[in-house]
Amino acid sequence: MDQQALRTSAEQRLRALAGDGAALREDQWTAIKALVVDRRRALVVQRTGWGKSAVYFIATALLRELGQGPTVIVSPLLALMRNQIEAAGRAGVHAATINSANIDQWHEAQEDVLAGRTDVLLVSPERLNNPEFRDTVLPELTASAGMLVVDEAHCISDWGHDFRPDYRRLRTLLGELPSGVPVLATTATANDRVVRDVADQLDLGARDTLVLRGELDRESLHLGVLRLPTAQARFAWLAENLGKLPGSGIIYTLTVAAASEVSSFLRDHGYSVSAYSGKTDPTARERIEQDLLANRIKAVAATSALGMGFDKPDLGFVIHLGAPPSPIAYYQQIGRAGRGVERAEVLLLPGTEDQDIWAYFASLAFPAERVVRQVLDVLAEADRPLSTAAIEPRCDLSRSRLEMVLKVLDVDGAVHRVKGGWVATGQGWVYDEERYLGIAGARRSEQRAMLEYQRTDECRMEYLLRQLDDPHAVPCGRCDNCAGPRWSTEVSDPAVAKARERLRRPGVEVDPRRMWPSGMAALDVPLSGKLGAGELAESGRALGRLTDIGWGNRLRELFAPGAPVDGPVPDDMVDGCVAVLASWGWAARPVGVVTMGSVSRPKLVASLGERISAIGRLPFLGEIGVRDSGERQANSARRLAQVWRSIEIGPALAASLSTVDGPVLLVDDRVDTGWTATVATKLLRDAGAAAVLPFALATTT
Repeated sequence: MDQQALRTSAEQRLRALAGDGAALREDQWTAIKALVVDRRRALVVQRTGWGKSAVYFIATALLRELGQGPTVIVSPLLALMRNQIEAAGRAGVHAATINSANIDQWHEAQEDVLAGRTDVLLVSPERLNNPEFRDTVLPELTASAGMLVVDEAHCISDWGHDFRPDYRRLRTLLGELPSGVPVLATTATANDRVVRDVADQLDLGARDTLVLRGELDRESLHLGVLRLPTAQARFAWLAENLGKLPGSGIIYTLTVAAASEVSSFLRDHGYSVSAYSGKTDPTARERIEQDLLANRIKAVAATSALGMGFDKPDLGFVIHLGAPPSPIAYYQQIGRAGRGVERAEVLLLPGTEDQDIWAYFASLAFPAERVVRQVLDVLAEADRPLSTAAIEPRCDLSRSRLEMVLKVLDVDGAVHRVKGGWVATGQGWVYDEERYLGIAGARRSEQRAMLEYQRTDECRMEYLLRQLDDPHAVPCGRCDNCAGPRWSTEVSDPAVAKARERLRRPGVEVDPRRMWPSGMAALDVPLSGKLGAGELAESGRALGRLTDIGWGNRLRELFAPGAPVDGPVPDDMVDGCVAVLASWGWAARPVGVVTMGSVSRPKLVASLGERISAIGRLPFLGEIGVRDSGERQANSARRLAQVWRSIEIGPALAASLSTVDGPVLLVDDRVDTGWTATVATKLLRDAGAAAVLPFALATTT
């Protein structure tokens, strides 16, 4: 097929994909030609909505016409996969996916690909290291692949805003591809540093790679920043202005709790709004996406889980209730809006709590070398593969951070995933401290840049594009700094009062722990399996979450590092606690109050217990003793072992418990892992308490 015939075929497929009036952009054709004719490797950095998926679906169709094998697309999100499968069908390309949501279809999908019945296989990066897929399917797929596509390629770079360790495995896959298999990497959010790192990680720089970087501005986006003084003012602004915003859209929040809070608040004001986060059930996620696509709801209050690849051309607005920690992440999220409409509103409502939340997520970065060495030592000493659950009790890492470390070590060749778990390879491993410190420094710089975006009196779009090293960045003429503010920050006093009432509404439920962690015997702790009926706590309560927008702001002041020294519980918190207790709805009223001893805040906890005892006219039964157990352990099993060895019920408290018959209220300052309340409940139940009702000022869950 000559190039003119090839382009004609490409144009026809584009019209089937995007509509009768569609025509290939010159850069799209340049990329398609490089892949299909020249069989080159290409890196395409273009704005969201430019048509990157059209490039790889059309290239796939043309390669298949020429007798080439199926395309493998590595894609990071289920929402992205669903959209891509639908788009592929419009281009005459049969696509299938293997991901965590369709386990029952894996075997059939693999068979169809290997038999040539499928043109495109979409896989998550995590699947590349599933032992069965890696060892049995991937070799055949690699040998017969017609093209490899790495979508959202910035995820391969830990300088990027959404680094995913599994993406690093692509370098190994690339090295095993037969000569002449084209490779396409795409992203909308990469500055020069990320582009260089992606090229290096994918070994693109050494292979005559075609790099296409386009203009990232989208003329439909109208940016603005609304600086409102309080959380209740921001909520009130949304309640008064959401109906004035065009079409339907997304309200991004920084935490799961905030997404739930704002969606509930706006529903109370008559708006159809759904909450969406990484904790939302996959079936519910798909339903919410479809509701938004069909304009059956006004907005989705979402965390960053609703991000890359969600394609709604007529999305009319994106609002951020709280600023993301980097301009690049912000640009990626606002890119959801305005693809197919002339005007879309993009508004940032920053909050005073934003930097506290940034600091929390920054604390989850790659851990110190001594902790990583613990993982390597545990595997080196094992005589068999160890599951993640078996490794966890022996290392001071939470499950999520342990999984991240294992993925990085696997990519670096120090460990290997096999059936049954993980094994050490015996290869030497170097902790790249310079890189990790550099990444931490880059994150701090991004946070400063995000604060400067809020303060700048220059063009906001130009500012964002310069952060992305877009050489085409010029003043947009549309943002609030270029064209003047379009939206007022004024809100009515009644609206603020309603928001304040809602945000200061106290009380969140705290679910009890029901299962001891596995591997406790290795830590000489005699706990395993499910908690017995005689050990379980009742459902507990807390005044608020530390991540909440309402009480969370007040509680963070109390628990922040460097907060005032230990002292009595503040009166406003006592009032809130009384309201929580009054609305609890327990099956039986508590017959007494027990406090948890505290090494760090003994006066706070004691005063809270005494105030509740006096106001509720409940006898104060005593305090559970606690010993200083040293530095707090991050790992769940180790934290449980630490609690198990450090608390006890003394004779005086045991004697008091024998004088009452009914539930006791267990009072503490905060709930983190939940193990303190769980162990304390077991001890209280063993000492004769009929039931235990845990209560705390704050919870982190």
